[in-house]
Amino acid sequence: MRSKQIEAYKKTLKLTKKQKEILVGLILGDGHLETLNNGKTYRLKVEHSLKQREYLDWLYSNFKEWINKAPEVRKRISLGKIIETYGFTTYTSSILRFYAQKFYLNGKKIIPKTIDKMITLQSLAIWFMDDGSIKSKTHKTLLIHTHGYLKDDLELITKVLQKKFGLKIGLQKQYDKWRLYIFSESVDNFKKIISPYILPSMRYKFNDKLGNKNA
Repeated sequence: MRSKQIEAYKKTLKLTKKQKEILVGLILGDGHLETLNNGKTYRLKVEHSLKQREYLDWLYSNFKEWINKAPEVRKRISLGKIIETYGFTTYTSSILRFYAQKFYLNGKKIIPKTIDKMITLQSLAIWFMDDGSIKSKTHKTLLIHTHGYLKDDLELITKVLQKKFGLKIGLQKQYDKWRLYIFSESVDNFKKIISPYILPSMRYKFNDKLGNKNA
């Protein structure tokens, strides 16, 4: 499409309820909102390893009308090695400004005070698919790696997850950063409530076969 057509098309874009829920999870996780015009409009950039290609394709299918170009493999060199990732970028839109204003402060991610009204089980599942893992093969505990957030923000989200979903979640220090961990007594409930939203290729993060029973 020509530039005028693209601009006209972007004005027709709206976020569905499902897209909003996924978007919140992505921003909490590895998704990134960036602006090219000092905050007037934003675009969403999503990028993962090739191992998570099915997950990226699923995200693309849910935001297809927002994306001009299908996900593609990107290569970069890090420490002398070629790193391949897979991702996409959405159109820029003023609609995404609302989320940028909520989730960013001075260019850094924060957890907004209104997160209790924004996060859903779908959002939590997306966040876990982005940043979740088992603690180790010998521990039942699950983690959400949240090293980019301040401790105060993480204390807020633990209280929200406790009140809204009945999950007992604590903070674990790793070097000078913090990550969320789901207490062992809450792990089964955590898996149960988000399992319907976890893709087959991402169930390895549970390290068990729970998800297959609900697929």
